[in-house]
Parts: sequence; structure tokens; C-alpha cells
Amino acid sequence: MFKSEHLKFPEGSGVPESYVETSASGGTVSLVAFTAMALLAFFEFFVYRDTWMKYEYEVDKDFSSKLRINIDITVAMRCQFVGADVLDLAETMVASDGLQYEPVVFELSPQQRLWHRTLLLVQNRLREEHSLQDVIFKSVMKGGPTALPPREDDPTQPLNACRIHGHLYVNKVAGNFHITVGKAIPHPRGHAHLAALVSHETYNFSHRIDHLSFGEEIPGILNPLDGTEKVCTDHNQMFQYFITIVPTKLETYKVSADTHQYSVTERERVINHAAGSHGVSGIFMKYDVSSLRVLVTEQHMPLWQFLVRLCGIIGGIFSTTGMLHGLVGFCVDVVCCRFKLGVYKPKGISLLDGHVNSKTHLLSENNEH
Repeated sequence: MFKSEHLKFPEGSGVPESYVETSASGGTVSLVAFTAMALLAFFEFFVYRDTWMKYEYEVDKDFSSKLRINIDITVAMRCQFVGADVLDLAETMVASDGLQYEPVVFELSPQQRLWHRTLLLVQNRLREEHSLQDVIFKSVMKGGPTALPPREDDPTQPLNACRIHGHLYVNKVAGNFHITVGKAIPHPRGHAHLAALVSHETYNFSHRIDHLSFGEEIPGILNPLDGTEKVCTDHNQMFQYFITIVPTKLETYKVSADTHQYSVTERERVINHAAGSHGVSGIFMKYDVSSLRVLVTEQHMPLWQFLVRLCGIIGGIFSTTGMLHGLVGFCVDVVCCRFKLGVYKPKGISLLDGHVNSKTHLLSENNEH
């Protein structure tokens, strides 16, 4: 007769403890993985908080509005000897009623000189590192003042200079803003300056441009000519600045403004008619307005993109550490001669001993029959 024995399984329905193996290498890999995930998630949060500037270009269709010129220039001549005005491409003389003439001392006080040197250092860095302009755009309205601070002492020297400051509104066409000898008077064919009563020995167009900008004036924005200082080597000397103005729409989380950026090329020469160097002594700023408009917008990473990047970090680290752990274990097994070929047979064969013994017993009984 056939005999059968019932198989007995371990009590409980959970996974046997022998199937779960813990090792020092696995714990180390898990610790490294969680540490890397925490660090990368921490740095990714700072990337999410950061913003960047996006630049777009379009044709400027606004030619009917007026262009504002903001001026703060100090000339080393008395105010009664100099005059400033604007003459545009259509030979239209713009009224300079918005400008004020203030007698001052040309030399700066120690505190003002320190501020001026700091401004020049910042300007030099801006010329070398153009990406710093993005930092300035993002920090408008909260940065330090860009205007020359007032004197902290009472000057004992005579007031030998004239500070010309204020603003003008001009047409959005090419023009020429200039400061030269004598006050400007209208003329049917343009304009003229009353320079006959001023001696050539008093000519001194050494000047300092504390501020020159176009459009809406925004605190914290530095312009290319801010802080420029020129000293004359001759009485009859001409300083020329060729300026290209680019209309700019600035949109940040702190300010929204219509302003203008500009680039400039400088030139200076001594007026000597005998040597063929003709012209008029003074400071001439010839500007032209670009037909393109720049849109500068502050951008921020969307929340969904931050979450996707975070999931990519976590999943990537899990997959990478798992593969590295398996590869290292494989190499260790090969080196230590513990890697076994063939089909893996679990040690829990004892569970099937009763079944195997019953089969053996049945086969022996059949043979006997």
C-alpha cells in the first residue's frame, strides 16, 4: 500500500527571517545614499528659490513719446561762463529749463572721494563681468544709493566749479547734448553761445559725470558713465561721448519700469586750428536711439519643475547606489573566490525531506511488488 506523509511549513505567514540578510556594506550604502539625497535636495531648494533674468528683443514702436535725460555733471568753470542745451537731429533746440546751475568746489571731500573710488571699482568689475548686470537688475530699489553723497564739511576753497543737474525731455531722435562756453541763445538756423566775453585762459572743461541716464530714473542702477572724471591738459580741449541708447522694459518682482540702457565710446582732443584740429572747446554727448527694444524679465522656476527635479534626484540616487552596491559585491565575490556558478539551491531543503523520503519509500515498495 501507498503511504503518504503531510508536509509541515513553518508557523506564521510572514517572510522567513533567513530570507532577510543584513550586512555592513548594505548599511553603509544606505547611509551614503540618504546623506547624498538630503544634501542634493537641500541645494536644489536654493536653486528653486533663485531667479534669473530673461532677455527678449522686439522692435520699438513708440516713437511719439519724449525721452527723458537725467544729468548730474560738475564742470571746473564758474556757472556764469558755461551753458548747457540740447540740439536734436531736426535742428530743434530743446529748452533747458529743467537744469539747475549750482556753484560748487570741484575737488571732492575725503568721504566723497572714497565713495567715488568705490564706484569706479564697481564700474571696472561691470566692464569685465557682464553677468553682474543681472545682479544689479535683481537688487534694484534695495541697493545702495548711486548718487554722489553731499559734502560732510564746509569748503574753505572758493566755489570754482559749476554743478549742472536736473532733467530734460527731448524727442526720440538723434541729438547732441553739450556744455560749452557761454549761455545758449536761439537762432533761426539753430543756436549760438555767447562766448566772446569769456577769456580763453579761463577755459577748463575738466569735468566729473556723477550721473547720466535716460528714461525713468531707478535707484540702484549703475550707468556706464557714472563716476567718469576727466582732467584737461589744455585750455582748448574737446571731450566727445558717442552714446547709443537702447529702450529697455524692466520687469522684476520688485519694480516694473520703462528705462533705457546705453553704450558709449569716448574721445578727446585738443583744439588747434593751426594743426588742422578744428572744433569748439566743451563737452559733447552725441546720442542716438536704437530701433530695438529689450525686455528684461525676472524668471523663477515653477513648483512642478522643482518637484520633478527632486523626484529625479531621489530615484537616480536609489538606482545608482543599488547598481554600485551590486557591482562592488560581484567584484568582491570574484576576488575572494566566493562566487558560485550554476543554479542556486536554497538551504531550506529540510522542508522537503519528508516528501523526498516518502517518494523513496514508495519506490522501494513498488519494486518489491
